[in-house]
Amino acid sequence: MTYAPHGKHLIAGQWIGTSGTVSSKPAHGPAYSFSIGTPALIDQACQAAEEAFETFGQSSRAARAALLTSIADEIEARGAAITEIGTQESGLPEARLEGERGRTTGQLRMFASHILQGDYLDRRHDTALPDRAPLPRPDLKMVQRPIGPVAVFGASNFPLAFSTAGGDTAAALAAGCPVVVKGHPAHPGTAEIVAEAIHAALSASDLPAGVFNLIQDGTRDVGASLVQHPLIRAVGFTGSLAGGRALFDLCAARTDPIPFFGELGSVNPMFLLPEAMAARGAELGSGWAGSLSMGAGQFCTNPGIAVVLPGSDAFVAAAVEALEAQAPQTMLTDGIADAYRSGVARLARGDGVSQRLGTACDGRMATPFLFEISAQDWLRDHDLQEEVFGPVGIVVTAKDTDEMARIARSIQGQLTCTLHMEPGDTEHAKALMPLLERKAGRVLVNGFPTGVEVCDAMVHGGPYPASTNFGATSVGSLAIRRFLRPVCYQNVPDALLPTDF
Repeated sequence: MTYAPHGKHLIAGQWIGTSGTVSSKPAHGPAYSFSIGTPALIDQACQAAEEAFETFGQSSRAARAALLTSIADEIEARGAAITEIGTQESGLPEARLEGERGRTTGQLRMFASHILQGDYLDRRHDTALPDRAPLPRPDLKMVQRPIGPVAVFGASNFPLAFSTAGGDTAAALAAGCPVVVKGHPAHPGTAEIVAEAIHAALSASDLPAGVFNLIQDGTRDVGASLVQHPLIRAVGFTGSLAGGRALFDLCAARTDPIPFFGELGSVNPMFLLPEAMAARGAELGSGWAGSLSMGAGQFCTNPGIAVVLPGSDAFVAAAVEALEAQAPQTMLTDGIADAYRSGVARLARGDGVSQRLGTACDGRMATPFLFEISAQDWLRDHDLQEEVFGPVGIVVTAKDTDEMARIARSIQGQLTCTLHMEPGDTEHAKALMPLLERKAGRVLVNGFPTGVEVCDAMVHGGPYPASTNFGATSVGSLAIRRFLRPVCYQNVPDALLPTDF
C-alpha cells in the first residue's frame, strides 16, 4: 500500500499541523505538502522533551531496551512503505534503502542489548575508609547519567540510519535522553513514517510521549532556535561543513554552551605503497572506482584522494575504465547536484590539475570525474583538499615515500585514512602509521572505507573538520557515551542512588 504523508509534526504524542506548508521535491513519484517547522513548535517540542526527561531520565535500562526493540519492530512492520517513499524522495535504489533499514533496526537492537549489559555506565566504587590517617575517606560511587533533551538533525544522505530513528536518536534514547528531531527537507515523508513507528512504540509503553518529537524543516531560524533552546543539552548533526560549523558556533555562543557532535566532511585519503601497487595496481584501481562512485559518491567515507608513487599507470587506467562504465546516478537533491558540479569545476581550475575523466552532468544526475595532480601542486592548494560530495576522485602522485609522509602531515582531520600494502611495505607503513592515527578516527589496511560496521569497536569521527568532537563517535556502542555525564555520589544511601548503579 502506498503511504500518503499527512504532513504534520509530532510533539508529545500529538500530530500538529500549521498553516504554512511546503511541497516535497522527490526524485520521482508524487510530491506531498508538509507543515513548515517554526521556532514556536521547536519550543513546544523542547518543553515536552524536558518534561519527559523527569521520568525517562530515571527509567530502567530494561524499559529503554524494550523501547528500542519495539521501535525496530515497528519500523520493520512498515518496511515496504518506508522503502517506497524513501526511494521516491531520495532517488536511492530499493536495495540500498532496504539495507539501510536493516542497519537502522540492527543498531537499535544492538544498543538495547548493550545497555542491558551495563558496562557502558563505567560504574566505580571507592569504599569509605573512616580510620584512614591523617584524614578519613568518604564512600564514593560514580556512574554515567543522562544529560537531558538532545537535538538531532536528519542527514541528507542517510534517510534512515542517520536521521529520524538513526544512530544519534538511538544513542540518546539508550542513554535515557528525550529527543527532538529536525527532519531533513530532502526526505520529509520518510521522516514522518519513521516517526509514526516511534510513536507507536512509545504508545505501547509506559514511557511519556514527549520522549520523541519531530519537527519538519522550515526556515533557517528553525535549526538555530533548536540548538539555542535553553532546554537542549547536546546536538547530533551530520551534514555540510558550512552548515555544521554555523550551528557549532551557535552552540558555543550560548550563555550555557553545549556539546555539538557534528560530522562535517572528509576526503578519506588512501596511501598506496609500492609493493601493493606492483602486485595488484589494476585491482586496486577498480576497487577504488567502485568505492568512490558507490551511491553517487554521497557517503561521508567516500575515498576521494588516492596518494600514489610514480609507476601508478595500471592503477589509474583501471580506475578510469571502471568509472567510464558507470551510468549517471541520481543525487539526493537538486542542491547537492548543483554543489557537486560547482565542486568539480573548482577542482578542474586548480593549478597543475589534469582531468582524466569527466563529462557534463545535468539536473539531478551525476557522472564520475577523475583528476590527477603532483603532490607538490596539491600541497600548495588547500582548496584541493576540501570535500566534494559526489563521485569524484583525485590521484595525487608523490615523488617518493618522504613526500607521501609530507602529505600525511598536511591533511586535515579525517574520518578515515587507508593504507594499501604488502608485507614488503611494512617499514613504509610503520613510518606513516603515527601520522595517520593523528589525523583519522579509523585507519584501514587493504580495504575501502565505504561500509561502516555498526559494532562496539567502530569509531566514526575524527579531528576537525571530520567532526567537531574528536573524542566521540556517531556509530557503534560508544556513541551512547556522548549523551551521558559522570556523577559522583558521596555518602549517598543506596535508597537514593539511581537504579542503574
